[in-house]
Amino acid sequence: MKTVTDYFGSSVFDDRVMKATLSAKVYASLKKTIDEGAEIDIGVANAVAIAMKDWAVSRGATHYTHWFQPLTGITAEKHDSFISPSPDGGVIMEFSGKELIKGEPDASSFPSGGLRATFEARGYTAWDPTSYAFIKGKTLCIPTAFCSFGGHALDKKTPLLRSMEALNKQALRILRLFGNDSVKRVTSSVGPEQEYFLVTKEMYDLRPDLRLTGRTLFGAKSPKGQEMDDHYFGVIKPRVAAYMEELNDELWKLGILAKTEHNEVAPAQHELAPIYTTTNIATDHNQLTMEIMQKVAAKHGLVCLLHEKPFAGVNGSGKHNNWSIATDAGQNLLSPGATPYENAQFLLFLCAVIKAVDDYQDLLRISVATAGNDHRLGANEAPPAVVSIFLGDELNGVLEAIETGTPYKGAEKTQMKLGVDVLPKFNRDTTDRNRTSPFAFTGNKFEFRMLGSSNSIACANIMLNSAVAESLKIYADRLENADDFETALHEMIRKTIKDHKRIIFNGNGYDESWIKEATEERGLLNYRTTADCMPHLLDKKNVDMLTSHGVFTEAELKSRYEIMLENYCKTIIIEANTMVDMAKTQIAPAIEAYAADVAKSAAAKKAIDSSLECAYETGVVRKLSVLTDQIASESEKLENALNSLNGAKDIGSESVMIRDSVLAVMSSLRLACDEAETLTSKKYWPFPSYADLLFSVK
Repeated sequence: MKTVTDYFGSSVFDDRVMKATLSAKVYASLKKTIDEGAEIDIGVANAVAIAMKDWAVSRGATHYTHWFQPLTGITAEKHDSFISPSPDGGVIMEFSGKELIKGEPDASSFPSGGLRATFEARGYTAWDPTSYAFIKGKTLCIPTAFCSFGGHALDKKTPLLRSMEALNKQALRILRLFGNDSVKRVTSSVGPEQEYFLVTKEMYDLRPDLRLTGRTLFGAKSPKGQEMDDHYFGVIKPRVAAYMEELNDELWKLGILAKTEHNEVAPAQHELAPIYTTTNIATDHNQLTMEIMQKVAAKHGLVCLLHEKPFAGVNGSGKHNNWSIATDAGQNLLSPGATPYENAQFLLFLCAVIKAVDDYQDLLRISVATAGNDHRLGANEAPPAVVSIFLGDELNGVLEAIETGTPYKGAEKTQMKLGVDVLPKFNRDTTDRNRTSPFAFTGNKFEFRMLGSSNSIACANIMLNSAVAESLKIYADRLENADDFETALHEMIRKTIKDHKRIIFNGNGYDESWIKEATEERGLLNYRTTADCMPHLLDKKNVDMLTSHGVFTEAELKSRYEIMLENYCKTIIIEANTMVDMAKTQIAPAIEAYAADVAKSAAAKKAIDSSLECAYETGVVRKLSVLTDQIASESEKLENALNSLNGAKDIGSESVMIRDSVLAVMSSLRLACDEAETLTSKKYWPFPSYADLLFSVK
């Protein structure tokens, strides 16, 4: 029987395969490209292409594709076969370095946000050699970047790679100041926890809202939800366990480091967490994970729901982004280390993150902004829309001692001066995790908890990498010109703590008093919706920072503003139209049919005994009559609100109109329909109930 170690990565053209199939010279050249970002030679590309094709064909592959991540939020692929005609009328299998390095998919139907005219259809995909190629089905998938004919990034990977390079450049400058000349590269690493729901295919097919929007737009509260806390970490049901087992097998074949699985808080909700790895690879892996989750679910008669809020009244699904930075020698720069010298370096990198999060709260909020995630943020199952940092008691004590110049009251009663000879050693923070914090330090990494479950993690990590790179650049510019490094270092860390301590909060992020304190006393931002935060992507400070590091051009930022707001508007418009259709063609007729039958029942009773009041039947019919009128009225209001959007002068105005008018009417329509569900006989109601959906998987 094969063990996991026998088949892990068996569908991946990874380092083990490259060593076995490439010459030593070609392998060394490719490794230099991967590890140091060196340009790849066409001769090396040809050799790699041949080896890659032979390996893929030997495993049954017939096609190849440049696998990329356009601004749709999902992946894209165009398959080409390896076949070429031979003189004898047959075919041969060919694949060249040119085909490996570059492809030309039609870019006309992908979102561009004005970066190209509709008739300018040409786009280019460029091989990302730092992310291994893999086989999916009978297709060799080559991870690539995607750009327009004019060179603008039309994807999420290109800016991500740029942000990683910006972080690498500035982090190396800091390490050189600490005398570390051996490190050649610094990379960010990520481990994204993935939450999801499982429902049966039979139930899913009976819900138009789930099929069209990914979430339930109607649904009365189930008699039992998550009140008993009996699902969290509970025994995994056999059908779910079988699904998880096959999911793990498929992920492991693709070299995805699926590690932890468990039941989450809400009924039918679960989580998968991987071991963290280099950010661009983690991004590729998470996109694959979401795809494979849904494919494997279908094989088990299930549907995997990745929407942030598929059910009202129970916890939604997030994706916690565990982020850290490390050197090519394996040193985690967010780990305090074993010596005071390492502590000083750690404190500088820690302060760089604190400064970055405070200076660019808006960009971090923007990076997780979607119509779906707006339902989570600020609810009691997710961090608030206000960004803050949790550090824990020990680190808080260290930073306070530095700011005030008083002795650190930890293990050593030594004044906190940052010279390497006098800085006391302190251990990794052991404080309990704060689950209410949007951005929490957890020992040697930060857990960014605001991402929604369907989000690509690229967006959050682009902004995080870039903002930290900016902090490090400011530090390096000052320290490189300092007359006394240790004094300048001490003053810089002290000033950072003083200037940015408002972003540090170790309390309960769910408490309403915190939101008031954060916004009114500390001056932190609170952008509740995508429509609120998205315009700030184009604020001068944000454009200046992102363009100065070469992460985006100004045109690319404007395009993303347009695309993200357009997605927000389209998502809600689809939801609103679905609500109107369900309410008018299914819910209202069902209520009327039930009310008519109840009225007939009352009439039949009276025919037998005219003295009967039929109070129950009369009450039900009266209540349902009022509700059907409300449903008709709210449906008409919603249609009118949607029609009014035609008068919006631009996408920004449309998003504000949706926020201020459409969402409120959607909420009112839902309230009326959900109340009617509680009064209508189950056999008349046209959709499975919340209880049916949440407890259908055995």
